[in-house]
Amino acid sequence: MSRVLIIGAGGVGGVVTHKCAQVPEVFSEITLASRTLSKCEAIRDQISRPIDVAQVDADDPKQVVALINKVKPKLLINVALPYQDLPIMDACLETGLDYLDTANYEPPDVAKFEYKWQWAYHDHFKQKGIMALLGCGFDPGVTNIFTAYAQKEHFDEIHYVDILDCNAGDHGHAFATNFNPEINIREITQRGKYWENGKWKEIDPMSVSMDFDFPECGVKRAYLLYHEELESLVKHIKGLKRIRFWMTFGESYLTHLRVLQNVGMTRIDPVMYEGREIIPIQFLKTLLPDPASLAPGYKGKTCIGCLIEGVKDGKPKKIFVYNVCDHAECYREVKAQAISYTTGVPAMIGGIMMLTGAWRGDGVFNVEQFDPSPFMDRLNKHGLPWHVQEM
Repeated sequence: MSRVLIIGAGGVGGVVTHKCAQVPEVFSEITLASRTLSKCEAIRDQISRPIDVAQVDADDPKQVVALINKVKPKLLINVALPYQDLPIMDACLETGLDYLDTANYEPPDVAKFEYKWQWAYHDHFKQKGIMALLGCGFDPGVTNIFTAYAQKEHFDEIHYVDILDCNAGDHGHAFATNFNPEINIREITQRGKYWENGKWKEIDPMSVSMDFDFPECGVKRAYLLYHEELESLVKHIKGLKRIRFWMTFGESYLTHLRVLQNVGMTRIDPVMYEGREIIPIQFLKTLLPDPASLAPGYKGKTCIGCLIEGVKDGKPKKIFVYNVCDHAECYREVKAQAISYTTGVPAMIGGIMMLTGAWRGDGVFNVEQFDPSPFMDRLNKHGLPWHVQEM
C-alpha cells in the first residue's frame, strides 16, 4: 500500500485519479495537485473515496519539492504539460522520488519531440537509486507495450511496425481538440518523420495518407505523423526495417486547421498585439473547448493499435494488436472521454507496475524495456481490453 502524488488535473489527470481510487490495495492514499485548485476539487468531488488536493506551480521545482516533502509519496505521476517534465523530474531527483509520465519533454518555443532531454537524466536517477518511467500513456505507452508483447509472444523477428490511432467519435463541436489544444496542434503541424532502413526520413506535414479498416470504426483516412514512441522503439526493438505512426482526422477538422494555419493562429512565436507580446496558439487555446468538457454527450469509439509484420518459425507473419474504447462508456465510468481514458488508465497501471515491483530499475526507462505480460494482463482488468487480429 502506497501514497501517490498526481500532478495535473485536466482530462487525463481526472482519469488517473479515478482509476487509482479503484485500486486501494496499491494506492492507499492519493493527493491530486494542479496550478488550479478548483480543478482538483471538482475531480475529488466525483470520487466516493477520500483524496487530498493541493495547489502547485509545476514550472517551479521548489514548489514541487515542498509539496513532495509535505505529502511524502512513494511515486509521482506527472500528467501536467510536457513543458513541465524537466522541472518535475528535477524535484523528484532532489527528493529521491520515483517518477512516471505519459508524454516526453517538449521545449515551449520549439515544436520538437525528443527523449534526449529526459534520457540525459538516466545516470542521475541511477546514482540516486530511483526510477523514472517515460511515456506510459497509450501512444506512447500501450503501443510500445503492444510491440514488446508481439516481440515476446508472436515473432522471432519484427521488421515493420505501423502504429495506427483512430478516433471515430463525435463531440458535436465544429472544431475542438481531444487533448491540450496547444500540444495537439503543435504535434500535427510539425514535419512528419518515420524511420526506414536505419535512417530517419522527413516529409511535409500531413502529406502522406492511407485508408485503413479499423475494427468497430470502419475505413478511415490516416495521416503519417511523427510521434515520440518511434524514437524509443527504434532503440529497443531489434530487427526493425521500418516504423511509422498514423492518425486519423476528419475533413472538417483538417479544413479548420488549414484556415487557422493560413491566418497565423497556430504560430508558437510571440507577436505584438496592442503593445504586448502574445503567442497566437496560446490565445487560440483560450477560445477552444476544454478537452475535459467534451466528455458529456461524446459518441462513438476509438481504435488504437499496432500493425506488425515479421517472421515466426521462418514464415512471414502479420498481426494487428489493438484496443477499442467507447467514449460514452468512459464518461459513465469516470466522467471522461475516451482519449483521456486511454491515456489515464495506462498511467495508473504503470504506477501499479512500479509500486508492486513488477517493473523495477534505477535510472530512466521506456515502457518497452520491461516485461509486457503483467501490464497486458492489467489492461484487460482495468478497462482497456486488447485483441490480436491475424492479418
